[in-house]
Amino acid sequence: MDHKHPATPSPGAASPASGHAPQDRTPRDGKLRPVESGVGRNADGSPRTPLLDRIRSPFDLRNLSAEQLAQVADELRAETLDTVSTTGGHLGASLGVVELTVALHAVFDTPRDRLIWDVGHQTYPHKILTERRHRIRTLRQPGGLSGFTRRSESEYDPFGAAHSSTSISAGLGMATAHDLLAHEDPALKDRHVIAVIGDGAISAGMAYEAMNNAGSSGARLIVVLNDNEMSIAPPVGAMSNYLSRLMSSRSFLNLRDFAGRVAKRLPQPIERTAKRADEFARGILTGGTLFEELGFYYVGPIDGHNMDHLLPILRNLREADEKGPVLLHVITQKGRGYAPAEASGDKFHAVSKFNVVTGEQTKAPPGPPTYTSVFAQGLLAAAEADPRIVAITAAMPSGTGLEKFAKKYPDRFFDVGIAEQHAVTFAAGMATEGMKPFCAIYSTFLQRAYDQVVHDVVLQNLPVRFAIDRAGLVGADGATHAGSFDLNYLGCLPNMTIMAPSDELELLHMTATAAAYDAGPIAFRYPRGNGSGLVLPAAGEIIEIGRGRVLREAGRQSGREKGGIALLSLGTRLDDVLRAADELAARGLPPTVADARFMKPLDTALIEQLARNHAVLITVEEGAAGGFGAAVMHHLAHTGLLDNVRFRPMTLPDTLIDHNTPAAQIAEAGLSPRHVVRMALRALGVPDEAAEGLSVGRSGPTSY
Repeated sequence: MDHKHPATPSPGAASPASGHAPQDRTPRDGKLRPVESGVGRNADGSPRTPLLDRIRSPFDLRNLSAEQLAQVADELRAETLDTVSTTGGHLGASLGVVELTVALHAVFDTPRDRLIWDVGHQTYPHKILTERRHRIRTLRQPGGLSGFTRRSESEYDPFGAAHSSTSISAGLGMATAHDLLAHEDPALKDRHVIAVIGDGAISAGMAYEAMNNAGSSGARLIVVLNDNEMSIAPPVGAMSNYLSRLMSSRSFLNLRDFAGRVAKRLPQPIERTAKRADEFARGILTGGTLFEELGFYYVGPIDGHNMDHLLPILRNLREADEKGPVLLHVITQKGRGYAPAEASGDKFHAVSKFNVVTGEQTKAPPGPPTYTSVFAQGLLAAAEADPRIVAITAAMPSGTGLEKFAKKYPDRFFDVGIAEQHAVTFAAGMATEGMKPFCAIYSTFLQRAYDQVVHDVVLQNLPVRFAIDRAGLVGADGATHAGSFDLNYLGCLPNMTIMAPSDELELLHMTATAAAYDAGPIAFRYPRGNGSGLVLPAAGEIIEIGRGRVLREAGRQSGREKGGIALLSLGTRLDDVLRAADELAARGLPPTVADARFMKPLDTALIEQLARNHAVLITVEEGAAGGFGAAVMHHLAHTGLLDNVRFRPMTLPDTLIDHNTPAAQIAEAGLSPRHVVRMALRALGVPDEAAEGLSVGRSGPTSY
């Protein structure tokens, strides 16, 4: 149920209702300790949040004391935990930034000051504080809040993001725009831009490109590095906090500025020596030399769960007169405040509904294996037979099913981090030396490496194998993660071979086929979710390149005058096409049903046969217009057969499909069995009224 806000006045400087006073949770050794929220629960089991209930917007945070803000953070963590337990979603990252979220909104004048969250999967606490608490339990639900930041959802989301490493570039663009527009509106000179980026996201090349540009631009930009793996920083503690407060203070910055002006009047060798001494001294004390070299003023690391550390430093940065980019290094703990999430970061990164007390996640009823796990099975079988096979992923070992490969063949597994561009060219380099790289990347993420696919793989005709997960619509993750365009952006490339399995057995065969194929680059796309429950052998069989298959014959049909229908499916929409075929057969119109298997090269003999012997030819694919259907239509046009058959392509519509259940998304896209039947009847000239009363329903059950 949605949380109702009681009608209470703005908090002002009121004392917390519970009297709970937070303590410094960082011991003298500087190591973060697991904590449990002290928030109690109401009779109905919901968290007791008396102070959070009085927060209507970030404005209400700005008169609270540090102790009160710490209590807000405790209650916000409990509210976030309770919400995600009922909706599912990204939990660990959101729990880790609770105090940081509260502090940023309390110090900066959002939404006037621009607060950008990289990726956006850690913004559930941000959404609760920014006038969306009453809708927070619609998170990732049909018609509800997005699981990521979205400009159309709130003025507090200045930039939409669900892919990583974009925040610094976007923030620099905003800060530069403010500088350019300040002559029209002088108030823009005082507007702040804050980009929050994780230590994983900052490993991507795009983040360093942005920092390099920002460092030379002189733009006023605050980058908060949320380091939740402690992979960069030394231990945090009292000395680190003291130095960070000192170096972010106005008096220190003014003194440094004065020293810089004096140094400029000295001979050049002495000026250079003074500048290097300043950077070197602060680098020794704080570890910020890398960021200083990129042109950032580095502050940190500090404890991101301690308000007494966060608030004064953020205020110092807000009030600083010095122009130029600043990087604040904050240490946080992923899953903070919830023991199961702290103990198992991967398991609680993204969760289904779960029991808050036990941490046990709601499991779907036992069913067929997922396509991802079937790919993993096929790759393991191929790797056992061929030691030249290697697996590459871009920070998604579990998401792509490669964690088992990594355990069995650690020397042949490569996680390159959030760096899809590097992953593709790295694979290309391995292919030049005779290795057989499988580059496993989500369809939506492979878009980020398109130039590398074209220039480094296709132009050199290198045998890189692209295992493209999450092809098609993806349920609750919505348009940002949908694999809608891979058929289009790969299908136009020479030398590329593209396969799409119709079920999990076909995926096993295509994995084996890709392992055996050395003539050039090859890709195979498969969806999120479960297969059909077919019995699988230990390993797949090699299938003939460019050869489809006919599953059902329409019967005695010798020519167009017989009025036959042919349904040509690519990928896992085949099951729904077969349901549509059953309905057409019940109407006395049994169609031919074929599985294309390949988008490129096309099975031209099969396509020509279907076009010559049927009145209607319908292609069905779970991809954007301009993909498989367009390739079939081009071939028919070039052969003159388009003049002889009523061709109808069915694709995803030219719109972005929002997060929803898989069945609802397929229906919205117009690709359900009902839509296939209606398309066939319309092509035969049957009016819509006569087509009503179709017995086929929604798409079959799919677990996402």
